[in-house]
Amino acid sequence: MSRRIKKQYKAYRDDIRDLQTRRPVPGPEIDHLDPFLFLNHHGPQVYAPDNLGLPFGPHPHRGFETVTFILRGELSHADTGGHESIIGAGGVQWMTAGSGLVHSELSPESFKKKGGELEILQLWVNLPANLKMSAPSYVGLQAGDIPQIPLNQGEGSVSLISGELSGIKGPVETLTGVTMMTVQLAAGSEITLPAPAAREVFLYTVKGRVEIAGQEAQAWHLIELDDSEDSVTVKALEDAVLLFGHADKIREPIVSHGPFVMNTVEEIDQAILDYQAGKFDALIDS
Repeated sequence: MSRRIKKQYKAYRDDIRDLQTRRPVPGPEIDHLDPFLFLNHHGPQVYAPDNLGLPFGPHPHRGFETVTFILRGELSHADTGGHESIIGAGGVQWMTAGSGLVHSELSPESFKKKGGELEILQLWVNLPANLKMSAPSYVGLQAGDIPQIPLNQGEGSVSLISGELSGIKGPVETLTGVTMMTVQLAAGSEITLPAPAAREVFLYTVKGRVEIAGQEAQAWHLIELDDSEDSVTVKALEDAVLLFGHADKIREPIVSHGPFVMNTVEEIDQAILDYQAGKFDALIDS
């Protein structure tokens, strides 16, 4: 038996400069899906040569984690923790903002000069109160660093970032035991994924139509599942790509203000003061 669809939330367009952006959460009907706070889906689109690239210059974060999936194109990362990388297509960045840092996510100079395809997902994952002030950290993974678990007879594959699947462990050790993966399915194929009933599942249809327990889900939708079973079976009605994960619910108050996510208004005020006082370290040159 499979978990069933409880509700679907269509991603709405919210372009950032010339970057095509869709956002299913937060949205008009959903604020968050504990502990998953936010998802931006940038692209897919093609940048012309001599473009301005991504617009995400230096900005601060505190109190949560960002997980960035580079589906097409490249992404250059730098932060005040001293981490720098250029991640290519198929790679992932997992950044724990924790007590606070400043980072930038821009296009490499080579991409701005030559242009090309670009598609990126960024997911924000909340941290519980006892971990919100954790030391910041960063893991940058190229496609070759991520285990690829093939499905039968070329029907697709799973890119496992964290957690375990089919006896294989993902390379990211998370603070809160989050399982996260991307799933590629050929039309007509089917996969059953673990989805423990006590945990919150995050399922976003990046591409293609799929069917879950007899109900169709369209592309660019966040799919909220019920908690009736410990697994979910997904059938691809056409070639499909999914962002799939699950995590323990935190069940704590959430107070957010732009790039800060804490438990109280007072903690938000302190985050702003700390940032203004330079406690997140020096800004990165953009």
